[in-house]
Amino acid sequence: MKQDGIFKSVCPLDCPDQCGLLLQKVDGKVVKVEGDPEHPVTKGNICNKVRNMTERIYDENRLRYPMRRIEAKGEGRFERISWEEAIETITSKWKKLIETDGPESILPYSFYGNMGRLNAEGMDRRFFNRLGASQLDRSICSSAGAVGYQYTMGGSFGTDPEDTIHSKLILFWGINAASTNMHQMVLAQKARKENGAKIVVIDVHKNQTGRLADWFIPILPGTDSALALGIMHILFAENMVDVSFLQQYTVGYEELREHVIQYDPMTVSEITGVPVEDIYKLARMYGQTSPSFIRIGNGPQHHDNGGMFVRTVSCLPALTGQWLIKGGGAIKGNSGYLTINSLKLQLPRLLKNKQTRTINMNQLGEALLTLDPPVKSLFVYSSNPAVVAPEGQKVRKGLEREDLFVVAHDLFLTETAKYADIVLPATSSFENMDIYTSYWHHFIQIQQPVIEPYGESKSNVDVFRLLAKGMGFEEAAFEETESEMIKQAVERAPSPYLGEVDYETLLEKQFVKAKVTPLFPGKLRTPCGKIELYSTRMKANGHPPLPTYIPIVHDGDHPYHFVPAPNHNFLNSTFSNIQKHIDLEKEPRLHMNRRDAEASGIEDGEQVRVWNQRGECLLKVSVGENVLPGVVVTQGLWADLEGTKQQVNTLTPDRIADMGGGATFFSGRVSVEKYTATQK
Repeated sequence: MKQDGIFKSVCPLDCPDQCGLLLQKVDGKVVKVEGDPEHPVTKGNICNKVRNMTERIYDENRLRYPMRRIEAKGEGRFERISWEEAIETITSKWKKLIETDGPESILPYSFYGNMGRLNAEGMDRRFFNRLGASQLDRSICSSAGAVGYQYTMGGSFGTDPEDTIHSKLILFWGINAASTNMHQMVLAQKARKENGAKIVVIDVHKNQTGRLADWFIPILPGTDSALALGIMHILFAENMVDVSFLQQYTVGYEELREHVIQYDPMTVSEITGVPVEDIYKLARMYGQTSPSFIRIGNGPQHHDNGGMFVRTVSCLPALTGQWLIKGGGAIKGNSGYLTINSLKLQLPRLLKNKQTRTINMNQLGEALLTLDPPVKSLFVYSSNPAVVAPEGQKVRKGLEREDLFVVAHDLFLTETAKYADIVLPATSSFENMDIYTSYWHHFIQIQQPVIEPYGESKSNVDVFRLLAKGMGFEEAAFEETESEMIKQAVERAPSPYLGEVDYETLLEKQFVKAKVTPLFPGKLRTPCGKIELYSTRMKANGHPPLPTYIPIVHDGDHPYHFVPAPNHNFLNSTFSNIQKHIDLEKEPRLHMNRRDAEASGIEDGEQVRVWNQRGECLLKVSVGENVLPGVVVTQGLWADLEGTKQQVNTLTPDRIADMGGGATFFSGRVSVEKYTATQK
């Protein structure tokens, strides 16, 4: 491995942009992270999160060696041990548990702290399948919306983002793209500059994206599907639909026309908080502007009705025929174009008991406290559930169980790792070989190791190889190299768009674009091959077959809708422990409407207590007009520093959304009051 030079790389973060990077090394150490100007989509632009990645990978608190807990859970007191002792401790415990309680007493818990396909869903899946552990439903992020979109469009297929520079109307619906999909914002601004495009943002909070818009439309949480139906009502009523497209490429448009009569602008305004005149203006703007493009965000799908929201809004481009126009259509996700061979990568055939139980990751706290038979061991990697999972107090109470054997594999002693019995040091992505597939643009990319492993850290792939050996697993699958796994994943991939992608080409070119063709004319992967405005499959699965507004679940009598949104400089809990990123983000704030604050005697900058039946937080308040009355919003997942209470997922429900087992983070309610020292 070369000590000095500039090396191509990939951003590993769970972000749709998946930027191409250039890493500058001096004396074997990365000293600078820049964007790769040769990447056709990201073109050298990167966010502050990854620009300051060196602060993370060389932080003085990064774990260097395995450790064993020596004090009470949660105190964070550990002693150094060897890898041999760590693996022996873990596998011995698991062998005993399998004998006494069965393999389902062991539960993996992970998500996409690293988006590399081998490390996020490769050797780990092989190992836990072979072990027979309880399966984890990894549905904390976008699963509700993915299912909703699939009902309408047949899979994760949308507009090529590179084409959106041709759009003349761009709707960012429930996405703070400036912070979470910055290159879509760059493309939108280019369309505005070169094409006269108008940018409209629909959201519960006037965040950075809302401030960059030509028109920001505030909306009450959980009511987005009603607004989409109101737009449909006007499109049909004022003959702004493309009947030819509807007849040729959809099913159910006549039923939909009758169905949306009930969603008149007055009714929709009362539901959404959007003025009647704005509903008309938006519908006419959408119906009369072409090409028009909708970037469907993750935000609204984090409600009880989140799947139905995405199912509903994804019908809009069909009504105006935008799928036939370059720069028109929508993106919820584009991962379907880059579908690799997951069967070869994960080897589900290794799971002998096909009836093995599945536990939804959104209900980890409930599972740890009440499941029967109980979870006796938890292996956490690429995630930090003590901060990111809903019903945070239940999660931490579950982690405190003395009879729960917890292993954490991470770069840092996270809030979760402090409850672990064994802590294992993890490599950063720059120390691994892996492949990356964007869920927004159409490029697959390879990461080759740029730096040596930090201290004694090991990748997920390496750790699960060691655990397999410790468990006595003899299958050849646990001896395969990363190169062999990549070849299996990309060669003979089920996606027809990856036919020319192979391992050697990736090594040569670093990134390769899938051979994507427009969706239309063509056949979708819906049951009928067309856009399903009316879905018989939804009806069979117990959902309304037509897009329908279904109010979110009553979450108690607290006066405020509570939305804990992402911030600009963290990605979930990643970077929340890095001082550089904390300094950039400054401090957690609760955004509150001026009228609500005045009625409660709360002034801008004061500390407030935010609470409900699940717990409480203490935050500074930002008073203004960035949210509607009755709505409060926070940004970012902040660690609990000494003397603070700022873990907002303490307040969030662990209910399951209408589709896909999704999370309902944004469907909670809270009370807010001025905080005084006497309340301590």
